Amino acid sequence: MHPSFYFPEVFPIANAVHQINEEILDKEVRLIGDQGEQLGIMSVDEALRIATEHELDLVKIAPGSNPPVCKIMDYGKFRFEQAKKEKEAKKNQRVIEIKEIRMSPGIDTNDFNTKLKNAQKFLNDGDRVKVSVRFRGREMAHTEIGADLLKDFAAQCTEIANMDKAPKLEGRNMSMFLSPKPQTPAKKPAKPKQPRAPETAAEAAPAPEAE
Repeated sequence: MHPSFYFPEVFPIANAVHQINEEILDKEVRLIGDQGEQLGIMSVDEALRIATEHELDLVKIAPGSNPPVCKIMDYGKFRFEQAKKEKEAKKNQRVIEIKEIRMSPGIDTNDFNTKLKNAQKFLNDGDRVKVSVRFRGREMAHTEIGADLLKDFAAQCTEIANMDKAPKLEGRNMSMFLSPKPQTPAKKPAKPKQPRAPETAAEAAPAPEAE
Protein backbone atom coordinates (compact mmCIF):
# COMPACT_ATOMS: atom_id res chain seq x y z
CA MET A 1 0.00 0.00 0.00
CA HIS A 2 1.35 3.41 -0.94
CA PRO A 3 1.47 6.13 1.73
CA SER A 4 -1.18 8.81 1.30
CA PHE A 5 -0.22 12.33 0.26
CA TYR A 6 -2.13 15.58 0.15
CA PHE A 7 -1.80 17.90 -2.84
CA PRO A 8 -3.61 21.23 -2.57
CA GLU A 9 -5.44 22.30 -5.68
CA VAL A 10 -3.07 25.07 -6.71
CA PHE A 11 -2.40 25.41 -10.41
CA PRO A 12 -0.12 27.66 -12.48
CA ILE A 13 -1.57 30.72 -14.17
CA ALA A 14 -3.48 30.43 -17.41
CA ASN A 15 -0.57 31.09 -19.76
CA ALA A 16 1.52 28.23 -18.32
CA VAL A 17 2.09 25.20 -20.52
CA HIS A 18 0.68 21.93 -19.21
CA GLN A 19 1.13 18.46 -20.57
CA ILE A 20 -2.30 16.93 -21.14
CA ASN A 21 -3.65 13.54 -22.18
CA GLU A 22 -1.37 11.76 -24.74
CA GLU A 23 1.37 14.36 -24.22
CA ILE A 24 2.08 12.78 -20.82
CA LEU A 25 4.77 10.14 -21.43
CA ASP A 26 5.61 9.14 -17.83
CA LYS A 27 5.23 5.48 -16.89
CA GLU A 28 3.46 6.21 -13.60
CA VAL A 29 1.56 9.16 -12.17
CA ARG A 30 -0.18 10.00 -8.92
CA LEU A 31 -3.78 10.70 -9.86
CA ILE A 32 -6.24 13.16 -8.34
CA GLY A 33 -9.90 12.88 -9.33
CA ASP A 34 -12.01 15.75 -10.63
CA GLN A 35 -13.50 16.23 -7.14
CA GLY A 36 -10.06 16.37 -5.49
CA GLU A 37 -10.09 12.75 -4.31
CA GLN A 38 -6.79 10.83 -4.13
CA LEU A 39 -6.88 7.90 -6.58
CA GLY A 40 -3.32 6.68 -5.92
CA ILE A 41 -0.34 5.79 -8.11
CA MET A 42 -1.04 4.06 -11.42
CA SER A 43 0.18 3.78 -14.98
CA VAL A 44 -0.44 6.77 -17.21
CA ASP A 45 -2.53 4.54 -19.49
CA GLU A 46 -4.85 3.67 -16.58
CA ALA A 47 -5.08 7.33 -15.55
CA LEU A 48 -5.90 8.32 -19.13
CA ARG A 49 -8.56 5.61 -19.30
CA ILE A 50 -10.26 6.97 -16.16
CA ALA A 51 -10.17 10.52 -17.51
CA THR A 52 -11.68 9.35 -20.79
CA GLU A 53 -14.47 7.51 -18.95
CA HIS A 54 -15.37 10.81 -17.25
CA GLU A 55 -15.13 12.67 -20.60
CA LEU A 56 -12.49 14.91 -19.07
CA ASP A 57 -8.77 15.63 -19.56
CA LEU A 58 -5.73 14.23 -17.78
CA VAL A 59 -3.53 17.21 -16.83
CA LYS A 60 -0.04 17.07 -15.31
CA ILE A 61 -0.11 19.67 -12.50
CA ALA A 62 3.10 18.82 -10.61
CA PRO A 63 5.74 17.58 -13.07
CA GLY A 64 8.54 17.86 -10.49
CA SER A 65 6.99 15.33 -8.09
CA ASN A 66 8.04 11.68 -7.99
CA PRO A 67 5.93 10.34 -9.54
CA PRO A 68 4.39 13.35 -11.32
CA VAL A 69 0.94 14.43 -10.14
CA CYS A 70 -1.92 14.49 -12.62
CA LYS A 71 -5.49 15.67 -12.16
CA ILE A 72 -8.66 14.86 -14.02
CA MET A 73 -10.40 18.06 -15.12
CA ASP A 74 -12.07 19.98 -17.92
CA TYR A 75 -8.88 21.66 -19.12
CA GLY A 76 -10.63 24.07 -21.47
CA LYS A 77 -12.88 25.28 -18.66
CA PHE A 78 -9.90 25.56 -16.32
CA ARG A 79 -7.95 27.72 -18.81
CA PHE A 80 -11.00 29.93 -19.39
CA GLU A 81 -11.54 30.51 -15.66
CA GLN A 82 -7.85 31.23 -15.04
CA ALA A 83 -7.72 33.71 -17.92
CA LYS A 84 -10.85 35.41 -16.56
CA LYS A 85 -9.28 35.74 -13.09
CA GLU A 86 -6.07 37.10 -14.59
CA LYS A 87 -7.98 39.67 -16.63
CA GLU A 88 -9.95 40.75 -13.55
CA ALA A 89 -6.74 41.10 -11.53
CA LYS A 90 -5.17 43.29 -14.21
CA LYS A 91 -8.29 45.45 -14.37
CA ASN A 92 -8.14 46.06 -10.62
CA GLN A 93 -4.39 46.67 -10.61
CA ARG A 94 -3.45 50.34 -10.47
CA VAL A 95 -0.27 51.48 -12.21
CA ILE A 96 1.69 53.94 -10.05
CA GLU A 97 2.88 56.88 -12.12
CA ILE A 98 5.64 59.38 -11.44
CA LYS A 99 4.42 62.96 -11.78
CA GLU A 100 6.89 65.82 -12.10
CA ILE A 101 6.69 69.27 -10.56
CA ARG A 102 9.19 71.83 -11.88
CA MET A 103 10.19 75.06 -10.18
CA SER A 104 12.78 77.80 -10.49
CA PRO A 105 14.84 79.20 -7.58
CA GLY A 106 13.00 82.54 -7.85
CA ILE A 107 9.49 81.09 -7.81
CA ASP A 108 6.90 83.38 -6.20
CA THR A 109 4.66 82.34 -3.30
CA ASN A 110 1.47 81.94 -5.33
CA ASP A 111 3.13 79.76 -7.95
CA PHE A 112 4.81 77.71 -5.22
CA ASN A 113 1.46 77.11 -3.48
CA THR A 114 -0.18 76.10 -6.77
CA LYS A 115 2.54 73.54 -7.50
CA LEU A 116 2.37 72.31 -3.90
CA LYS A 117 -1.40 71.81 -4.23
CA ASN A 118 -0.90 69.84 -7.47
CA ALA A 119 1.75 67.64 -5.87
CA GLN A 120 -0.49 66.91 -2.89
CA LYS A 121 -3.29 65.91 -5.27
CA PHE A 122 -0.95 63.48 -7.09
CA LEU A 123 0.19 61.99 -3.77
CA ASN A 124 -3.38 61.59 -2.54
CA ASP A 125 -4.13 59.76 -5.80
CA GLY A 126 -1.36 57.29 -4.99
CA ASP A 127 1.30 58.53 -7.44
CA ARG A 128 4.96 59.31 -6.75
CA VAL A 129 6.11 62.86 -7.35
CA LYS A 130 9.46 64.10 -8.64
CA VAL A 131 10.06 67.71 -7.62
CA SER A 132 12.86 69.52 -9.42
CA VAL A 133 14.44 72.96 -9.49
CA ARG A 134 16.15 74.19 -12.68
CA PHE A 135 19.11 76.57 -12.31
CA ARG A 136 19.93 79.03 -15.08
CA GLY A 137 23.12 81.04 -15.60
CA ARG A 138 24.40 82.60 -12.36
CA GLU A 139 21.78 80.72 -10.30
CA MET A 140 24.25 77.80 -10.27
CA ALA A 141 26.31 79.78 -7.76
CA HIS A 142 23.47 79.56 -5.22
CA THR A 143 22.22 75.99 -5.42
CA GLU A 144 21.52 76.08 -1.68
CA ILE A 145 18.44 78.21 -2.50
CA GLY A 146 17.06 75.33 -4.55
CA ALA A 147 17.87 72.82 -1.80
CA ASP A 148 16.01 74.92 0.79
CA LEU A 149 13.10 75.30 -1.60
CA LEU A 150 12.80 71.53 -2.06
CA LYS A 151 13.12 70.85 1.67
CA ASP A 152 10.36 73.36 2.38
CA PHE A 153 8.22 71.70 -0.30
CA ALA A 154 8.76 68.26 1.27
CA ALA A 155 8.07 69.60 4.77
CA GLN A 156 4.62 70.75 3.66
CA CYS A 157 3.86 67.25 2.35
CA THR A 158 5.01 65.29 5.42
CA GLU A 159 1.47 64.34 6.47
CA ILE A 160 0.82 62.46 3.24
CA ALA A 161 4.27 61.66 1.82
CA ASN A 162 7.74 60.33 2.56
CA MET A 163 10.89 61.65 0.92
CA ASP A 164 12.41 58.74 -1.03
CA LYS A 165 15.48 60.58 -2.21
CA ALA A 166 16.90 63.73 -0.68
CA PRO A 167 17.54 66.71 -3.02
CA LYS A 168 20.37 65.87 -5.40
CA LEU A 169 22.05 68.09 -7.98
CA GLU A 170 22.48 66.59 -11.44
CA GLY A 171 23.77 69.06 -13.99
CA ARG A 172 21.55 72.13 -13.74
CA ASN A 173 18.66 70.27 -12.10
CA MET A 174 18.22 69.49 -8.42
CA SER A 175 15.54 66.87 -7.74
CA MET A 176 13.91 64.84 -4.99
CA PHE A 177 11.25 62.12 -4.95
CA LEU A 178 8.16 61.93 -2.74
CA SER A 179 6.08 58.78 -2.25
CA PRO A 180 2.58 58.64 -0.75
CA LYS A 181 2.36 57.25 2.77
CA PRO A 182 0.30 54.06 3.19
CA GLN A 183 -3.25 55.01 3.99
CA THR A 184 -4.47 53.73 7.35
CA PRO A 185 -8.14 52.88 7.67
CA ALA A 186 -10.14 55.52 9.45
CA LYS A 187 -10.97 54.76 13.06
CA LYS A 188 -14.58 54.18 13.88
CA PRO A 189 -16.03 57.03 15.90
CA ALA A 190 -16.64 56.17 19.53
CA LYS A 191 -20.24 55.54 20.43
CA PRO A 192 -21.73 58.42 22.44
CA LYS A 193 -22.51 57.52 26.00
CA GLN A 194 -26.19 57.16 26.69
CA PRO A 195 -27.46 59.53 29.42
CA ARG A 196 -28.58 57.75 32.53
CA ALA A 197 -32.36 57.47 32.77
CA PRO A 198 -33.83 59.74 35.45
CA GLU A 199 -34.85 57.99 38.65
CA THR A 200 -38.52 57.39 39.26
CA ALA A 201 -40.22 58.99 42.24
CA ALA A 202 -40.28 55.62 44.01
CA GLU A 203 -36.53 55.12 43.43
CA ALA A 204 -35.75 58.69 44.44
CA ALA A 205 -37.74 58.51 47.71
CA PRO A 206 -35.63 57.49 50.74
CA ALA A 207 -36.36 54.08 52.20
CA PRO A 208 -38.59 54.19 55.33
CA GLU A 209 -36.70 53.88 58.60
CA ALA A 210 -37.29 50.71 60.59
CA GLU A 211 -39.18 51.28 63.85
